Amino acid sequence: MDLREKIRTVPNWPIEGVMFRDITTLLQDPEAFRESVDRLYDRYKDMEIDKIVGIDARGFIHGAVLAYKLNVGFIPVRKKGKLPYKTVSAEYSLEYGEDVVEMHEDAIKKGEKVLIVDDLIATGGTIAAAAQLVEKLGGEIVECAFMVELPDLNGRDKIKGYNIYTLTEFEGD
Repeated sequence: MDLREKIRTVPNWPIEGVMFRDITTLLQDPEAFRESVDRLYDRYKDMEIDKIVGIDARGFIHGAVLAYKLNVGFIPVRKKGKLPYKTVSAEYSLEYGEDVVEMHEDAIKKGEKVLIVDDLIATGGTIAAAAQLVEKLGGEIVECAFMVELPDLNGRDKIKGYNIYTLTEFEGD
């Protein structure tokens, strides 16, 4: 199955000039959603992973389902002010602004093997911030997984040194 065909492109959202890749159409299709989760599961089922970090908000979907299937813990990385307990935070830039993400300070124990999951890698700011949080708490990043990569935006440059896995990519269109 070509998962690219299941992802909607929304022109000029959230700002003029951005071609937003919307995975909600993939999620609405039970066969495509199952296929995307199964591909991730097949990749990670034999790897040593203790926790999955899912990035607010679409990274929660695949991240939580994959954590369930792998029988490991799930950790949400949220936008500033959304988590109720003590947090660590990291600032980042994205293609149309700046933001801060947080994680509970007790979410990861030193030496735990962590997989980070998000829907998309564009400029790499969000994933770089999430990786910073994982490492601040002593976690070891196994890989960063995405449903979509936008290679023209060079997000990999911000996370050099990490293993990256993507299910699909959209170049310059």
